[in-house]
Amino acid sequence: MTSSASAAAPHSVRHDTQVIALVGVAHATSHFFHLIIAPLFPWLKLAFGLSYAELGLVMTAFFVVSGIGQALSGFVVDRIGAYPVLLAGLVLCSVAALLLGVAGSYPMLLLGAAVAGAGNAVFHPADFTLLSRQVSPARVAHAFSVHGISGNIGWGAAPLFMVGLTSAFDWRTALFCAAIIPVVVIGVLLAFRQVLDRPAHAAAPAKTAGPRAEPLLGFMRLPAVWMCFAFFMITAVSLSGVQVFAPAALHEIYDTPLTLASVAITVFMVFSAIGMVVGGFIAARASHHERIIAVAFLVAAACAVALGTGATPAMAIWLPIGVMGFASGVAGPSRDLLVRAAAPRNATGRVYGVVYSGLDIGISIGPFMFGALMDAHHPGWVFVLVGLFQAAALLTAIGVGQRTTRHLATT
Repeated sequence: MTSSASAAAPHSVRHDTQVIALVGVAHATSHFFHLIIAPLFPWLKLAFGLSYAELGLVMTAFFVVSGIGQALSGFVVDRIGAYPVLLAGLVLCSVAALLLGVAGSYPMLLLGAAVAGAGNAVFHPADFTLLSRQVSPARVAHAFSVHGISGNIGWGAAPLFMVGLTSAFDWRTALFCAAIIPVVVIGVLLAFRQVLDRPAHAAAPAKTAGPRAEPLLGFMRLPAVWMCFAFFMITAVSLSGVQVFAPAALHEIYDTPLTLASVAITVFMVFSAIGMVVGGFIAARASHHERIIAVAFLVAAACAVALGTGATPAMAIWLPIGVMGFASGVAGPSRDLLVRAAAPRNATGRVYGVVYSGLDIGISIGPFMFGALMDAHHPGWVFVLVGLFQAAALLTAIGVGQRTTRHLATT
């Protein structure tokens, strides 16, 4: 079914725990860098005299480069291995933060965002290849759960880190401090190189030999792969609305102070992480992952629309934000397992690279679109559209599940 399913014999608990933890630290760094720019929007808007749409375009630059790079890096991962690609991504993230910190113009902001996008591009293909090949099959669902949680930790920490340092010093200092984080993570990965950089990568191409060998681009003929791509793109559009403009939208809808509204992202991510823990146990026992995703996204969509209407009491806005985050988190492990089931053997990096590039494309579209709504003074529509996109995404998830089930029944 997949390269991961046919991986080597089960590893020890200690080995699997180390792999999951190391990949999780790298993934948290990746997601942290998703949000080193967006929390600084109020300060960047004043410093450079930019509109919300122009600021949204900075995020678009990040995710366009990341989306293209992610699709390409999957092939590199399958070719040379995930470990060196992962290190290269971390180096680019650090360089990007330094470029952003010294930026004196809008084009420099766009350049820094593009370099950060190039760094971000490698993480999903590298991470999921490492987890699929190095973690015992019985623990893969929980590995994906922890992977998702680590990403949310990065997302949740970034606004607090960036806004806190900017408030205490300035936005340039915050970016310079952010540049140190990938350097530290590189040191950790080098110290544990023997855990991640295993001979399995060198042996992987041999597995493609034989009558069932997959052509290099054979996976692109599978409808389930492209439905996964569509699913990720649609959900990413909705996620970008929460990540980038939720604080500003809540400030305008409910008159919540900006410093307090910025906590909305952290609340969303914390509860999403809790949801991923629960979702990991559910996914490990489920056979129809698309049903889990459908129910979770319906709940999340209802919460988003409730926020957008302005009917939620101002003191209670954290409840729908928390529930929306929890429901999104529950869907996470099932989502990743759905992609894993759709991947042909020994094409893990390529499939995850192409499919997860849908995330970047969606997030590149979202900020500009939601920024235009904010400029037009329609903050409520930010949350309403978030809900509508979440509702639309569940239809693609159901389609992926049905196609994958039919494919497995004939193989």
